[in-house]
Amino acid sequence: MLSPPITVIVLTYNTRNLVLQCVRKFYPRAFSLGWQIIVVDNGSTDDTASAVTETFPAVEFIRSDRNLGFAGGNNLGLRQAKGRTIILMNSDVLAEAEVLQASADALWARPDTGVLSPRLLTPDGKPQPFAFGDDPTLGYLLLRGLKTLLGLGPMHRWDVEHPVEVGWVSGACMLVRREAVEQAGLLDERFFLYFEDNDWCLRMREVGWRVVYDPRFAVVHLGGASLPERSLANRLYYQSLIHFYEKHYGPMATGALRLFLGMYRARALLDAARRRSLGT
Repeated sequence: MLSPPITVIVLTYNTRNLVLQCVRKFYPRAFSLGWQIIVVDNGSTDDTASAVTETFPAVEFIRSDRNLGFAGGNNLGLRQAKGRTIILMNSDVLAEAEVLQASADALWARPDTGVLSPRLLTPDGKPQPFAFGDDPTLGYLLLRGLKTLLGLGPMHRWDVEHPVEVGWVSGACMLVRREAVEQAGLLDERFFLYFEDNDWCLRMREVGWRVVYDPRFAVVHLGGASLPERSLANRLYYQSLIHFYEKHYGPMATGALRLFLGMYRARALLDAARRRSLGT
C-alpha cells in the first residue's frame, strides 16, 4: 500500500468542540486526497473520543489515559504517522486543506528545509506574537527582557511578508519532513509544556535542516484552549526553559539563567506592587 502524502496529527486535551471544528475545516478535502488524519486525545474527560470517531470515521483515533503534555501526546501520533510530510496541529487551529497542501508544497520546494510553519493569525486576523523566534541564548533573553522592561516592543516583527529562516517555529501548526524526524528523533517528553518546539527545531538544525516561517500561507490560531491556569503555566514555562539550558548550554549558562530569572521576576513583582499602590 502506498504511503499517504501527508499525515495530520491533531492533539486535543478537553477541547471537544474545538477539535471537531478543527478537523471539520480540512477533513473532506484531506480525505479525498488520501491523507492520514490522526487525532490524539491527551487524557480528556469531555467525551472527545465518541464525538470524533462518530463524526469523522476515517480518522485514526489515539487516546492516552493521562495528559502526556505536548511532546508526549504528539509522539503517540508521530509513531503512527506514515506521511511524507507530517503536520502537527493544535486543536484550536483552523486551517483549510488547500492551505496545508500549499504549505507542504513549499516545504518540498526547498530541499534543505526540514520544518515549515505557515503564518499564524489571531482570531481578529492579526499576526500572532511569538509564532517564531531565535534560540533563547542568554544574550537573546537579556535583550528581550530589557526591551520588555523599557517598553521598547518585541524582538521580532510578526507581520513579515516573505519567508524567513528562523531558529524555531511554534508547534501550533508545524510541517516537518519525515526524513528530518527520522534523523532528529521524536519530541523530547521531558518538556511537558513550552520549549519542546524550540528544542525540536534546534535538533533539526543540528542535523542540517533549515527552519522556515512562511507567511504566504495563513491559518488561524485561536490560542490558549488547553493551557493551565496562569501561575502553573508560568511555572512550567520557567521549568522548561531551565531544562532547555541544562540540555543545550551546560551548567554555567544554566546558573546564569537562574540568576537572571530571579532578578527579572523580582523586578516584575516590584513593578506589580508599585502599580497596585498607585491604583493602576
